[in-house]
Amino acid sequence: MTNTELALNLLAEVSTTELSHMQKPSGYDETKEVTISGGEIAGNARKELEAKLGRSVISSSNATIPELLDDTKK
Repeated sequence: MTNTELALNLLAEVSTTELSHMQKPSGYDETKEVTISGGEIAGNARKELEAKLGRSVISSSNATIPELLDDTKK
């Protein structure tokens, strides 16, 4: 994952947590709705960033190959 992917992942997690604290879901279905909403926030941020950059921010890198995560060598 790149720094951008990590930041978007964190945005999804923080958004979901904040929405969960506010909405106080009860049970699986309500929790699922809150989780989807948090993910949509990060998804929308990704799409907006990609539109402004004119390219995808999703990489094929993964954490099992640390050398691929160093985006300073591009």
